Amino acid sequence: MSSDVREGGDIRAAVLRELSDESMHGYQIIRAIEARSGGAWKPTPGAVYPTLQVLDDEGLVSAEQVGERKVYSLTDTGRVAAAAAASAAADSASAAADSANGGSAHAGSAASGSAKAPQQPWGQGVHGALALTKSAAKLAQVMTLVAQTGTPRQTERAVAVVDEARRKLYAILAEE
Repeated sequence: MSSDVREGGDIRAAVLRELSDESMHGYQIIRAIEARSGGAWKPTPGAVYPTLQVLDDEGLVSAEQVGERKVYSLTDTGRVAAAAAASAAADSASAAADSANGGSAHAGSAASGSAKAPQQPWGQGVHGALALTKSAAKLAQVMTLVAQTGTPRQTERAVAVVDEARRKLYAILAEE
């Protein structure tokens, strides 16, 4: 899948994560993210390269021309940022697991008035987000097919189905 689902901050963390293992050029980073996600997420070059440029501008990575490719490495500041991103991801995963288990692991800290652990931005974690995004991509494909080949009546019915699905998704978010 070539969706950049996790770009709401995650593309940055994913790039930092991959560069914490070794220096790489952009396409190596894309392949490493795809491999780490078991093929569920393959960010596009249009997501990875701008992220690398921003990280370079921020001094978190440095780029070195090696042959025809730019190879990116973490700077010392970048290593700190990668460690912080990894720690935040671990905290989010732990919070999601606690939530799935009824919050029992941190019940005492909640009772003592400490702040609630931040909710992971994608519901129950990356896997849930990836499953939802895969489903949305499949929906987009069939919507395109209906738009290209469907009759006006079929297109009208498809719009109604998609509008209803959108309303139902908002209702899900409104649930507690």
